[in-house]
Amino acid sequence: MKRYKYMAVLAVALFVAGCSSASKKELKPQPLEKITAEIELKKEWSTSVGAGQGKQWNTLTPAVDGDVLFVTDVKGRVSALDRFTGKALWTRKLKLDVSGGVGVGSGMVLLGTLDGNVIALNADTGEDLWRSSVTSEVLAAPATNGDVVVVQTQDDRLIGLEAATGQQRWIYENTPAVLSLRGTGAPLVTDYVAYAGLSTAKIIAVDTQRGLPIWEQRVTVPTGRTELERIVDVDGGLLLTDNTLYAVSYQGRLAGLDPQSGQVMWQREASSYVGVGEGFGNAYVSLADGTVESVDERSATAMWSNKDLLRREISGPAVFSSYVAVGDKEGYLHVLSQVDGRFVARKKIDGKGLRVQPLVVGGWLYVYGNGGKLVALTIK
Repeated sequence: MKRYKYMAVLAVALFVAGCSSASKKELKPQPLEKITAEIELKKEWSTSVGAGQGKQWNTLTPAVDGDVLFVTDVKGRVSALDRFTGKALWTRKLKLDVSGGVGVGSGMVLLGTLDGNVIALNADTGEDLWRSSVTSEVLAAPATNGDVVVVQTQDDRLIGLEAATGQQRWIYENTPAVLSLRGTGAPLVTDYVAYAGLSTAKIIAVDTQRGLPIWEQRVTVPTGRTELERIVDVDGGLLLTDNTLYAVSYQGRLAGLDPQSGQVMWQREASSYVGVGEGFGNAYVSLADGTVESVDERSATAMWSNKDLLRREISGPAVFSSYVAVGDKEGYLHVLSQVDGRFVARKKIDGKGLRVQPLVVGGWLYVYGNGGKLVALTIK
């Protein structure tokens, strides 16, 4: 199974890069055209976070709890920073292959590792609270509601651990797709429900107390004659607002679901492995080919599409103020208008690329580069 997953990653990398089947020659990223900046991105602070994302396809995402930002690198260098100054409050060097993180909440910092361990640290001190083994690699941040820690593993299982001790409370079994992308989205956890997207394009909702299913909904049906053509992972993570659960699959659809029933309220063809943003009644998606698209939730029609970042392997979209921000493989942060998708600013962040979706908190934009550079930005 692991070999198949690795083969799938190679195939998808070729598709995304726009590899020509005739010439076998990889097409280069779309060259960037000069833009007229309409806003100024002010760098409030920056710091280095060890080895960053490492050489594998990791998406280690920072997280904020109150006024503290938590971040880890691939080697287990975990730091708590004052989110306004970047000053380190504590740092732990776990010397572990971290592949899932960071999850925060209820006084805990949560990480997952390549060898299938979940680690809970004290958010105030960085000291170990507990460590627990799960069924396979953890490639996305665990999530908690203070009562249970929910982990999604690479083998498509959803596991509930006791937040106080790390002991397994329940496990929700799923049969993974024959081939899938390397990675999973992070589960979403509310007081009573855990949501997750699977390699089979299913979205599931389970009871956090016992792990019992509440509903499941398939956002797309695999098509094609080969298993490569039938890859439909929901890998970019889910987005939950008061009335809508947003999901997008690779080679499938972007959809808005009723979080109570799982009913599909609207959907549109799309292919993405990096997630969704939302604002002004629109959903924003970074497509696998590099297109950034705004979709009207009422009609499921595209309000605008920006194709100027083709083959640049862009990150998921972060919505802040009146803008949408995405990073690219060359390390540029691009800021687009929510109104019409035009570029309003651009800034080079990390020469090794920007894979992680930027994090927006209270008008601040936190951008974590593949090479470990972490930058806090505001609009001036």
